[in-house]
Amino acid sequence: MTVVTASVLLLLTTGCWSSNEIEDVSVYVGLGLDAANESKFERDINKQGASYPKRKVLTATVQIVPPITGKNEKQGGSGSSSPSKAYLNEQLTGDSLIQIFRQFSLRRDRPLIGHHLKVIVVSSELARKYSLEQVFDFILRDNDIRPSCLVVVSHRSAFEALSSTEPGEIPAFYLTGLVDNRYRSNKILPPVSLIKLDSNMQSGASFLLQNVVTAQNEHKFSGAAIFKGKTKKWIGELSQYDLEGLSWIKEDVMGGALKTYAHKTGHTVTYEPKNSHSTIIPKVQGDEISFHIKIHSEGRLIEDWSFPEIPSSGQYIKEMEQQFEDEARKQIEQVLNKMQHVYHVDVGGFGDQLRIKHPKLWKKVKENWDETFSHVPITYEVNMNITDFGSSTD
Repeated sequence: MTVVTASVLLLLTTGCWSSNEIEDVSVYVGLGLDAANESKFERDINKQGASYPKRKVLTATVQIVPPITGKNEKQGGSGSSSPSKAYLNEQLTGDSLIQIFRQFSLRRDRPLIGHHLKVIVVSSELARKYSLEQVFDFILRDNDIRPSCLVVVSHRSAFEALSSTEPGEIPAFYLTGLVDNRYRSNKILPPVSLIKLDSNMQSGASFLLQNVVTAQNEHKFSGAAIFKGKTKKWIGELSQYDLEGLSWIKEDVMGGALKTYAHKTGHTVTYEPKNSHSTIIPKVQGDEISFHIKIHSEGRLIEDWSFPEIPSSGQYIKEMEQQFEDEARKQIEQVLNKMQHVYHVDVGGFGDQLRIKHPKLWKKVKENWDETFSHVPITYEVNMNITDFGSSTD
């Protein structure tokens, strides 16, 4: 009896009957979505009759990590990388993302598997033309794609953002790795995953996505793309300077540096925030709404070019605290101006605070909150305290 039981258990624990070996599938780790731009490969095969009924709406780029085997990966078409690279980029154009994915089965002997997708890059051009709800409809429905993958926007084409000339570099991994540097810079947004993007779109509120710029096959996070809550379309961008101002408002300051210039000497002086707190206070009188922001930060005076005669008096420290406060106010003023008077969107969390503190009033204004927010008075106070001077003996 024991032998029979052991034999049955052995059969039941042999693994997944329907599993695929990693060498038998095409694992894609990056997905780029651009406005339609057929590759030379597509144009050439279309001349040979290798086409199907479709409109030219979007071009999808899949970034595939080839398995390390003795069998060489097949190269084909514009967008495919050389065998020496650590990844392959392949593109197809159409008007249905799932149909495009199925078309890849006609040119690759290994089926695409999206279980390990790390990043989705959307070009601003495509996001300007179509709502993200349309573009991401299939992606949000597909069980193959994990909801934890990162979503970013490319200032130029998504294909460029997923390309690199650096030996051994896989751009999808590079982009996701940049997010880990948030503790070093307040110019990087908190990561927006696929599931968080879905939540943002369902809320109806305007939101931001991290912006990526590309030059000479090198990439950099720079600013943020703004999406209008009602349309879910790209309407503009915030700069790096704007994001610094927004980080003070939303209490997202995890690192970075605040620079100013000493009044008397003109030398560079830099403040490194260590502990920062922000409170958005909604004020309501009848139906009149206003906000007041309280910001407090503690940090160190980490760089001072006044050498060799670096002032160290209490008066000098007070003067520099005042200058750092003034610089932070400039950042806050600029980003508030863009939100209220340029793009007419609330991406600073003001509506959330109104909803929490005054839910009845929020129900009246939430449908047209972005427009209401554009005319709401906002005041702010900034207090900065220099607590130390790094490892300086002074």
